[in-house]
Amino acid sequence: MRDWRFNSNDFNSYPVYSGDDLGVCWSKERTLIRIWAPTAIQVELRIYRQGQGGSAIRIDQFEKAENGTWIIHLKGNLDGYYYTIRINDGNWLNETPGPEARAVGLNGHRGLIFNPEKANPEGWETDTRIENINATETIIYELHVRDFSISPTSGMQNKGKYLAFTENGTISPQGLKTGIDHLVELGITHVHLLPVYDFATVDEQAPDKSYNWGYDPQNFNAPEGSYSTNPNDTSRILELKMLVQSLHRAGIGVIFDVVYNHTFYTRRSPFNQTVPGYYYRQRSNGTFSNASGCGNEVATERNMVRKFIIDSLRYWATEFHADGFRFDLMGIYDLETMNLIRTKMDSISPSILLYGEGWAADKSPMEETWRAVKTNVSHLFRIAVFNDDFRNGIKGNSFNIKSKGFVSGQTIQEENIKFGIAGACFHPQIVYGYVEHSKSPWATEPWQCINYASCHDNYTLYDKLALSCPESSEDELNRMVMLAGALVLTSQGIPFLHAGIEMNRTKNGDFNSYKSPDSINQIDWSRKSTSHQIFSYYQSLIELRKKHPAFRMKSAYQIRNHLFFSSDYHPGVASYVLVNHANDDVWRTILLVFNGNPDAITFKLMEHILWRIVARDEVIDTNSTKFVEGNEIKVSGISMLMLVED
Repeated sequence: MRDWRFNSNDFNSYPVYSGDDLGVCWSKERTLIRIWAPTAIQVELRIYRQGQGGSAIRIDQFEKAENGTWIIHLKGNLDGYYYTIRINDGNWLNETPGPEARAVGLNGHRGLIFNPEKANPEGWETDTRIENINATETIIYELHVRDFSISPTSGMQNKGKYLAFTENGTISPQGLKTGIDHLVELGITHVHLLPVYDFATVDEQAPDKSYNWGYDPQNFNAPEGSYSTNPNDTSRILELKMLVQSLHRAGIGVIFDVVYNHTFYTRRSPFNQTVPGYYYRQRSNGTFSNASGCGNEVATERNMVRKFIIDSLRYWATEFHADGFRFDLMGIYDLETMNLIRTKMDSISPSILLYGEGWAADKSPMEETWRAVKTNVSHLFRIAVFNDDFRNGIKGNSFNIKSKGFVSGQTIQEENIKFGIAGACFHPQIVYGYVEHSKSPWATEPWQCINYASCHDNYTLYDKLALSCPESSEDELNRMVMLAGALVLTSQGIPFLHAGIEMNRTKNGDFNSYKSPDSINQIDWSRKSTSHQIFSYYQSLIELRKKHPAFRMKSAYQIRNHLFFSSDYHPGVASYVLVNHANDDVWRTILLVFNGNPDAITFKLMEHILWRIVARDEVIDTNSTKFVEGNEIKVSGISMLMLVED
């Protein structure tokens, strides 16, 4: 029986291959396949007619090549044939498509040789990504492909599929816009898609019988087949490109959620069946370490692991015209790898957005000093991390059902809220000792901070508030959801919205719905009607942010020079002014007051300023002609007030 313990020091002696031709290279005349397998003593290629079942129609041997690689040249046009690779390193390992496979058959067990031109939609050559001047201009909307359209209320024909994103004119049973038209109507700039690479746990033959978010990676470079109309061929590539093309035509960028930090299988993964042990970190006793909490963690610091990740991202950025990448558990990655990724993406387009979770799920053998955790963000070049300090301050601790936050009346959250308002950058008026988790600022610039109230993880915002505030009325819960949106969308940094937050999305109180059924995860588009006031409020907030650069300052220096918090303390209230045409805004001065208390307060105003009321209660009107009379104003409970001096 094979001993699966490894000495990670041995991996440093493995040769490094720098070429850009790993994987399958097809032409009508021949197909070339190169893999990196430095421990192999024999490598076998098997060709199949189908993606699953049946026997190999031919078996060929790879030849040993330079720097640990093996290569095979196959004459003739093999477009449409399937293949597997099998390694003998003293024992015959399992057949896999190899780590680099860009097309796979049913359920990802065999690779597919294909003509890339056939997988391009009409007009693909003119498709271009959304170019942003500064990352703080983006407004991200996190979305799961299946959730988007699977509900009977979606009005879309291609339910649960990539192609649902190509449908225009779809409406809910109440006649309101759904699908891509809803995204345009809402005004977001970028869609963040939960993983769309090939993942392991949904049977592509029967996708309606199971569900997963996709954080169970199987083949990193091939799209997931359960979202396509035919998982047996290149439809998954063509239709994902059609999704991207459709969103780009609507002026919306596409961000791919990537999960290079771990694989679903460990010993049985294509990584481990090609170069055993190399792709994973090990504990001192030689067993696999598990900072992902999913059974393993990828050793990003090793040369060929780093190369795999960068090559894979380059492929997605160029082949699928990606506008950005979100890194799951980015705290597992080493800092050097993340900065090399930034450099590579800049060579493609500097506007490609990079951000991730600045933490790991468990302990890693790599010291935290060298990893891309939140406290090390100053060592990352133009890469952002999620502001969980702000998230918890807004709604309460995500892991404690009873925990309340600022919008739900918890009056010890003011410094957490100020921390988020300043984009996690240093501001002299923030008392960091009272910030719940981070006792010092971790962002050096606002574009390093992703501000959010909720995401796919844990409870939806509405469910969290309803569960932690069982005594609150529906009207009060609605006001909490609107106040949370107001905080996220007016704060410095990059705002991030969980799909459906703008219509009180619920998962019926499911805390971890990663494999729950559609009945839990689907977006119920009927809620756009019952929560239309909330939708309109979020729509107005987004329009406000896009029109007024004061809410998206480009540097921490600007923030410290234009943003000043009120020194008049009210429990459960956060307030500040943006002064002197912040970031060249047309408004001279902007005053914002956030009242998290259930009861109204009276707020004293600076004298000798003619304040115009832009936002009050549920209404935002940038063209309002209403002015404040006197030197104080009433601020309703659980609401944002915004006054401006033109």
